[in-house]
Amino acid sequence: MLGCVIHGRGDLRVAELPVPVPGPGQALVAVRYGGVCGSDLHYWRHGGVGDFRLREPMVLGHEVVGTVVEYGAGASGPAPGTAVAVHPATPCGVCPECAGGRRNICRDTRYLGSAARFPHVQGGFAARLVVPAEQVRALPDGLGLRRAALAEPLAVALHAVRRAGDVAGRHVLVTGAGPIGCLVVAAAKAAGAARVTVTDLLPSALAYASAAGADALVRADDPDDPGWPSEVDVAIEASGVAAGLDACLRRVRRGGVVVQLGMLPAGDSPFAGNLVVSREIELRGAFRFDAEFDDALALLAAEPGFDGLVSAVVPVGEAESAFVLAADRSRACKVLLDFAPAP
Repeated sequence: MLGCVIHGRGDLRVAELPVPVPGPGQALVAVRYGGVCGSDLHYWRHGGVGDFRLREPMVLGHEVVGTVVEYGAGASGPAPGTAVAVHPATPCGVCPECAGGRRNICRDTRYLGSAARFPHVQGGFAARLVVPAEQVRALPDGLGLRRAALAEPLAVALHAVRRAGDVAGRHVLVTGAGPIGCLVVAAAKAAGAARVTVTDLLPSALAYASAAGADALVRADDPDDPGWPSEVDVAIEASGVAAGLDACLRRVRRGGVVVQLGMLPAGDSPFAGNLVVSREIELRGAFRFDAEFDDALALLAAEPGFDGLVSAVVPVGEAESAFVLAADRSRACKVLLDFAPAP
């Protein structure tokens, strides 16, 4: 079977991999689509993401959907042939974080396609994938595999909005209109935000944010853009750059909430930290998700407009061109790899 393996910075290979066999408690899934995530791009372009560095070849991918093939001993779930999405996290279930209901920050989790631990956790960009059976979710009625491939990043967005607290009737600023930022827009609107303002450097990215439901669009590099709000109630930083966090801190109201969602570069990041004190701003992190995955599937089933965020579907054999396209935010929002066998 074909899979996408990252060997180091700039070294992405489509290779023949052995077909896995499900063990006890596991499910075998035939992967159809895999979404190229920002973290996948970081591994490809930089050899790591944040503080997680590649130390061995790793199959990329954690945004995967497909159909159930079979189960290992003692496992059960949706019937073989059922269309499913795969929750990519396997929390340990026993650490203080898991016991406290915060499984998304489990200190010993396994996450598909992540170099956070060694040996690395191999990912889902392969024609066949074995995962614990409880991580397989049947798709709701009316939700096709193509749109369902957005479930993982939408769950990230839903978790970030929940970390912000109650946004109903509030003005939310989102810095960064990449795939995650656009999905944060949709998540905030679904949570009842009265107004969502989005900033980015690229007009094409802002156009995707508008399609996701943004009320106002701002060029991040233009301080005189009339769309800049004087202040907002909540700001969610989704660009992963220090300038975005700085903008959030300067635009949120006194006593407001800033959620850092974008993964900042490794090391120190400069931002207006004194404002956290003088304006008593609450700065909160948001990392991955837990039960929001199921909420994301329900929202995707209810809103066909999410289809507009999928820019392209590329055969797995052309994975490098898919990564090039996904990295060019002037041309693409979300790019999917297609693992269907060649005709």
